[in-house]
Amino acid sequence: MYGRDPWGGPLEINTADSATDDDRSRNLQDFDKAALSRPLDETQQSWLLGPGEQKKKKYVDLGCIIVSRKIFVWTVGTILVAGFLAGLITLIVKTVPRHHHGHGPPDNYTLALHKALMFFNAQKSGKLPKHNNVSWRGNSCLQDGKSGSSSVIKDLVGGYYDAGDAIKFHFPSSFAMTMLSWSVIEYSTKYEAAGELNHVKEIIKWGTDYLLKTFNNSADTIDRIAAQVGAGDTSGGSTTPNDHYCWMRPEDIDYERPVYECHSCSDLAAEMAAALASASIVFKDNKAYSQKLVHGARTLFKFGRDQRGRYSAGTADAAIFYNSSSYWDEFIWGGAWLYYATGNSSYLQLATTPGLAKHAGAFWGGPYYGVLSWDNKLAGAQVLLSRLRLFLSPGYPYEEILRTFHNQTSIIMCSYLPIFTSFNRTKGGLIQLNHGAPQPLQYVVNAAFLATLYSDYLDAADTPGWYCGPNFYSTDVLRDFAKTQIDYILGKNPQKMSYIVGFGNHYPKHVHHRGASIPRDKIKYNCKGGWKWRDTKKPNPNILVGAMVAGPDKRDGFRDVRTNYNYTEPTLAGNAGLVAALVALSGDKTTGIDKNTIFTSVPPMFPTPPPPPAPWKP
Repeated sequence: MYGRDPWGGPLEINTADSATDDDRSRNLQDFDKAALSRPLDETQQSWLLGPGEQKKKKYVDLGCIIVSRKIFVWTVGTILVAGFLAGLITLIVKTVPRHHHGHGPPDNYTLALHKALMFFNAQKSGKLPKHNNVSWRGNSCLQDGKSGSSSVIKDLVGGYYDAGDAIKFHFPSSFAMTMLSWSVIEYSTKYEAAGELNHVKEIIKWGTDYLLKTFNNSADTIDRIAAQVGAGDTSGGSTTPNDHYCWMRPEDIDYERPVYECHSCSDLAAEMAAALASASIVFKDNKAYSQKLVHGARTLFKFGRDQRGRYSAGTADAAIFYNSSSYWDEFIWGGAWLYYATGNSSYLQLATTPGLAKHAGAFWGGPYYGVLSWDNKLAGAQVLLSRLRLFLSPGYPYEEILRTFHNQTSIIMCSYLPIFTSFNRTKGGLIQLNHGAPQPLQYVVNAAFLATLYSDYLDAADTPGWYCGPNFYSTDVLRDFAKTQIDYILGKNPQKMSYIVGFGNHYPKHVHHRGASIPRDKIKYNCKGGWKWRDTKKPNPNILVGAMVAGPDKRDGFRDVRTNYNYTEPTLAGNAGLVAALVALSGDKTTGIDKNTIFTSVPPMFPTPPPPPAPWKP
């Protein structure tokens, strides 16, 4: 019989000649014995042993890999046991009650920030909101602006009292709102982390709502601004009831409070414009309100440019308490803020005019060069415009003056360092920015804010430091300066006392403040009836939480005496600088500044490049 040979030839199968068992046995003996002496692998053994003789497999085929059966069993078992234990632990953790822990206790700067903001709640005038959280304060001065028949502005209810009295000075209060807005624009993330963002924005809005009342905010052109409500001049032995002669709670005031208007007040108008413009960036998410603030800022700035003059020149009260030295610094300051708020380059052109900088004192030293205060905003404006150069670098025609401002900012930062002798220091380490004059702390906190902010600017621009002459200093040096100064205020000083009321265990108990010093006992003390509370040596019955007092003298001495306002009186502008410095130092340094929000309205500095040409087609 012939079969088909798969390799191409015939295959003969002889069925008749079938082999017997003996033949097969003999044939096996003919195999190469050397070949049979080799060890057989598992496959070969299976051929020889047949199906009945198979061993149990030692490996498991998982498709992509082959693993030992023993390892496989151990692995699966371990996973099942671990899963069971993890589930058991999770069940126990979820069922056992526990306390929630945060990221550790807040630092001293954050703790002080909570308190410093409360001071503004205690200074509110008008009809107070229900959530004001100052139990001893109530509605006050609800007739402000309404009694003066000669005034065009009839409603001046609201705003903030300046200090321990009940006068509303619009010049320093506008500066306070600008400083708070600047701190929110730069450090909104830190405010949010501290749980204070909504609170500080409410504080700012209380101030800007009131500032909008002080002029005709719906008009494009105005001819007057309300500069002050209340009076404090007691010179010549005057006994006319006013906010300095009388010592009474604001809620009990029954005497007439005059309104002072100004018709040529460039400094006040430009500062109010800065306050509204900076706040418009804070409230950019509320489009209608932000635009209202911008319109008001434009109107005020135009008025200030058109009607030149110092607001305090013709007003006795303003000249005594908040005398303005010039308005050129406010023009740069207000112009810079209006540029950021609007993106209109005409404001930047004005703010960078060399002649304006010269009049503001940018090119000469002087004892107060580099000192930011309610009177002199030059140092703040220079830092603010250095920001523009660091992050946007607008180039010609602004570069020359911006480079000058940037260099001057570096010089100011150098002057804060202990190795330089621009300013003396007390033995306890407090920098004397006002050269030993009373009430030093308001200047110190502003410098601490600028130093920390500029340090964060440099970090955000990937610049490790700056030069003071031939010497290079890291950004950490600036933060260290700010920390030493704020730490002094918080209690690391020769008196071992905190100069912020309510912070720590040892702080001023006789703060120069009418509302805090008179008990809320349902008794109305008249103008002179409150003098007994002014003159008593007992501590204030109401704690003015968060108030930063005027501060120690140049020898680190401090007298906790109510009648000495040079030691114990707090101010709105001082606390605004304190809040700004505290939020800048609070939390994690890596959080840094918000680089972009301030530039929201600023258009691109350079023209958009043209699109690439269309692809070539043959």
